[in-house]
Amino acid sequence: MVVLSYISLTVVVFILMEVVTWCTHKYVMHGFLWVLHEDHHQPKYQGVFEKNDTFFVIGAIPSILLFYFGTYPSFNYLFFIGLGVFLYGLSYFLVHDVIIHRRFSWFDNIKSPYLKALRKAHKVHHKHLGKEDGECFGMLYVPMKYFKQFL
Repeated sequence: MVVLSYISLTVVVFILMEVVTWCTHKYVMHGFLWVLHEDHHQPKYQGVFEKNDTFFVIGAIPSILLFYFGTYPSFNYLFFIGLGVFLYGLSYFLVHDVIIHRRFSWFDNIKSPYLKALRKAHKVHHKHLGKEDGECFGMLYVPMKYFKQFL
């Protein structure tokens, strides 16, 4: 029963991270930390990293702390909250950097209507080069209007 509770906690945290991501993307990345996110919308430097990658480090800190305090001084529920945050971060990396922006050529032959709609929604987000007038700030949730052409 305890194991099921911890798995449920991890899944709930993973789902809630989509809400956290949406809010962070809209109000922080397109707000007061636009200076770090701008190069993602207006790429000028063709190197491996962007200033925007700083958000991966910022996002990893809570997960690391939750893993630490979830195992020290004894194993507890904080570990599973950290696991949910970590799994969402891993999913974000795979979806955003690998599938959408193709920073790595691992999944080049996408046939899934969901992944095609996800890429379309993100393209619409990047259509706006400035920090204003954006849409589709989440990562894994795709509004239904983007599925129409792929179903």
